[in-house]
Amino acid sequence: MTHSEVQRLLDWAVVEAGVPGIVAEVHDADGTWFGTAGVADLETGAPRRPGEYLHAASGGKAFTAAAVLRLEAEGRLGLEDTVEKWLPGVMDVNGYDGDKVTIRHLLGNTGGLFSTGLAPQTTDNYATRAGLEQHRLDTWATSDLLRLGLSQPPVCEPGERFVYSNGGYYLAGAIIEKVTGNTYAEEVERTVIRPLGLTHTYVRPTEDTGYPDPHPRAYSSMFLKDGTDPASLTPVNWVSLMEGPGTPPLDVTRFNTSLFWSAGNVVSTTGDLIRFMEAMASGSLLPPAQHRALWTTVSTEGSGWIPHTRYGLGMFELDEAVTGGRTLRGMAGAFWGTGAMAVTTPEGDHTVVVHTNTDWRDFDIAFKIVEAEFGGTGLT
Repeated sequence: MTHSEVQRLLDWAVVEAGVPGIVAEVHDADGTWFGTAGVADLETGAPRRPGEYLHAASGGKAFTAAAVLRLEAEGRLGLEDTVEKWLPGVMDVNGYDGDKVTIRHLLGNTGGLFSTGLAPQTTDNYATRAGLEQHRLDTWATSDLLRLGLSQPPVCEPGERFVYSNGGYYLAGAIIEKVTGNTYAEEVERTVIRPLGLTHTYVRPTEDTGYPDPHPRAYSSMFLKDGTDPASLTPVNWVSLMEGPGTPPLDVTRFNTSLFWSAGNVVSTTGDLIRFMEAMASGSLLPPAQHRALWTTVSTEGSGWIPHTRYGLGMFELDEAVTGGRTLRGMAGAFWGTGAMAVTTPEGDHTVVVHTNTDWRDFDIAFKIVEAEFGGTGLT
C-alpha cells in the first residue's frame, strides 16, 4: 500500500498549517512505513527522524487504564470498587462522595469530576506565556494533584455523562499505589511496559525536565489571547480563546510535566506506541473480561473533547458514521509542545501513529491522516 497521500499531508501540515515538525509511522500487512516533514529543531534545522523520544501527553491515560485492568485480572481490585474503599476520606470535599464514584467512573471520565485544566491554579500558572515561563519547572506531588483534582465542585452525578478530567486519573494513580504498595511508575512498568517489550517507553520521573536523545524540541502557542480572562475558559470555548496559528511559538522543551502524572506523563516512541496500541485494540495484553470493559464506550458528544468519538477506559473509538462503517480504535493526547494520536483496527493489523512537536492544531491534522490511511469522510 502506498502512503503518498499521508506524506502529502505531512508536508501540508508544515507548509500550510505551520507545524514545526511532524512524523507518522504506519504498520500494516506490507510492513512499516515512516514519514516525516519539517524539523525537530527550528534553530538548527535538524529534521524529524525515526526513534525519537516523544511525550504521549494524555495518551498516558491508556497506560493507567491498562495497569488498573491488569490489577483487576490479578484479583487485586475491581472496577466497581469505590474510591472510598481504597482512599478513605479523600473525596470528602466540595460535595464529592467517594462512596458513589467507582474506579470504572474514574477511568471512563464519568465520575462527575470537573475539568482540572480549567482550575484557577492551572489557568493562572500555565495558560499565558508569562505564567508558563514562571511555572514551567514547578514540581507537583501526588497530594498536590489530588487537591487540584477535587478543588472545584462536581459538574454532574457519577455515571451521568462524560466529562474529561485529569482528576479522575490522579485518583486512579493513587489507588494503584495504595493497592500494590509500589509507585505508579513501577506498576506501569510491571503490568504494561515489560510484558509488551516497550524498550523505549517509561513514566517520566517527577523531577525530570528533559528527554533522552534523539528527541524533537517542543514548541507551543497554546496560550490565551492578550486580554482574555482565564476564568472565562470552559471545556467548549477554550480553543477559540487561544492564540491562533502564526503567533511566534515558545520553546517549551524544558518543562516539568509532573502536573500530568497518572493522567498522562508517559514518554515513548512511535514504534512503541504502535506495539502498545495494537495490543490494547486486539486484546493481546488483557484477558477477555478486562478487554470488554476497556472497549465498553460512552458518548463524548457535547463535552468539548475530541469530536466523533466514544470513550472507553483511557481510549476511544471513532464514530462509524465518519469512518465509512469501520471500527477504529485510538488514543490521543496534547499539551504544551506535543501532540500524539494513534489509531488502529480492532485486530491491530493496521495502525498509524502521528506526532507533532507543537500542540493544539494537531488533532485536525491527525484526522486528515487517518482519513487518508483508512478511508471514510466527515472526520475533518
